[in-house]
Amino acid sequence: MKSLAISFLGISLATGLLMQANHAESAAIRMGNIVPGTLVSKEVQSILERKFENLVPQETDFSCGAASLATILKYAYGRSNVTEESVLQGLFEIADANEARKLGFSLLDLNNYVETVGLRGRGYSIDEPALDTVSIPVIVLLDLDGYQHFVVLKKVEGDRVYVGDPALGNKVMNRSEFVEAWNNVIFAVVGENFDTSTVLLDPAQPLTARRLTDVFSPVPKQQLLDFGFRHAEVF
Repeated sequence: MKSLAISFLGISLATGLLMQANHAESAAIRMGNIVPGTLVSKEVQSILERKFENLVPQETDFSCGAASLATILKYAYGRSNVTEESVLQGLFEIADANEARKLGFSLLDLNNYVETVGLRGRGYSIDEPALDTVSIPVIVLLDLDGYQHFVVLKKVEGDRVYVGDPALGNKVMNRSEFVEAWNNVIFAVVGENFDTSTVLLDPAQPLTARRLTDVFSPVPKQQLLDFGFRHAEVF
């Protein structure tokens, strides 16, 4: 894996993808007469909630990077109070706010912000086969019909690439489709308190016979060292 010397100033972006829908809250469905004398209550999710499960949605057309970073901080590092807004506020303190509103934030901006919250950013240039070795959630930049857009790459399984898109929600991309849009760079956030069993590594998948027998396993500690984690942070 070839480490990049954070030369991300040129990777600034603006995206026309803006999630505009309001998020419906889950509701409880109560069912009676299933068993005489009992009442069963079952929490259900709306389609929109399911689509954005374990994902921080972006609320502006320039904040896909902030929302992607907030997703990793919240769901991989247990920082439950992190929001897109709080990350944006921090980014505005270290980046040109007017420029960011026009062009979006760069990976250098994200890297500088990560350092202010006690973590480290690591950029890697990898080829397509190396996608199978990415064992932690990372941020990637995709070119979607001309729009430069940050998303969270959760995991890769064969021809399936599981992505957390802060504008469109959780989705599964065909590997060839992903590779065509991707610039071969991954941005990892590393540091203390990484959850090796993060929900980001176990996204919802289509129900198949194979899936019924799959068993989720945490990231092996040795693999974390490959992404820039320090020995003391892992062992």
